[in-house]
Amino acid sequence: MTEAQVSTLISAPELASKIRELGARIAADHPGKPIHLLGVLKGSFIFMADLARAIPAEVSCDFLRVTSYKGTQSTGDVRFDMDLSEPIAGRITVLVEDIVDTGTTMDSLLRVLRARNPEKLLVCSLLQKPSRTKVKVPIDYLGFTIPDRFVVGYGLDYDGRFRNLPYVGVVEGM
Repeated sequence: MTEAQVSTLISAPELASKIRELGARIAADHPGKPIHLLGVLKGSFIFMADLARAIPAEVSCDFLRVTSYKGTQSTGDVRFDMDLSEPIAGRITVLVEDIVDTGTTMDSLLRVLRARNPEKLLVCSLLQKPSRTKVKVPIDYLGFTIPDRFVVGYGLDYDGRFRNLPYVGVVEGM
């Protein structure tokens, strides 16, 4: 598969504008308070870097990596492949995700993280595919709602490729 088979769904300027807006909203909702961003790897790393720079407040960052096991039916079980490096207790924590698809993994992740007693636990997702929702989860800060298409770029991948595209694109033929 080559880049020529990826068509632009959300352009780089559209992404930049939306991320500035999200950063301003996050800061405005928590004036004078430090914000702890928690990125879900691997897909969120580019979005989270840009979001961190767009928040006009004190920002700290951490990452986690999870695997969700789903056979023929969704189990909602989440395994931490890489856990947090510092506690979130008492902190305003914004869970940063590249895309909320079915909501199953996010729902499980939120349950685990709430048990760690953050002051607030909020979700910021770049993308959401509402047509695929199986479990409704709160998304406090949402970039874009997209149709049920396979997307890549801006951190999202196809077999580890295309994460570096500066836009969100649709893989044609999928």
